[in-house]
Amino acid sequence: MLGSTVFPWISGPGYFIPLEDYLSLSFVAAGLSLTMAAYDYQIWRLGLGCIVLRVPCLLWDDPSVSSAAKELVLNELRAGMISFSLAPANAAILFILIQGGYYRNLSNAAILAMAAFGLFTAAGCVHVLKRWKRRTPGNWHER
Repeated sequence: MLGSTVFPWISGPGYFIPLEDYLSLSFVAAGLSLTMAAYDYQIWRLGLGCIVLRVPCLLWDDPSVSSAAKELVLNELRAGMISFSLAPANAAILFILIQGGYYRNLSNAAILAMAAFGLFTAAGCVHVLKRWKRRTPGNWHER
């Protein structure tokens, strides 16, 4: 709730970090926090540092992803696209948790490393979308 409340105040017309750059930085910071936790989650100081780094990313990721979807996806298609993208993500999470929790094939560090890899991949995808958006002239919603 805090992130959704404060995000519009700082992301107005004069905000200092573009939305795509913020998303990339946020995903990289969250990925680094999970990488540190995957390295050794037994040290409590390292775990506390990961939490301190991860919480601001959690507060700001959801409203910034929603704002990016508002800018990039047509209004008629937005709900379907978001639901369509969540289905494979939830299936992957379920598969990994079943493998790690039920079958004991994956360690906690491996699960955290896969989550960090997913966040780094998301940062790369946002960066590619930003480059693609720069090369596309005009408003592509009107085509």
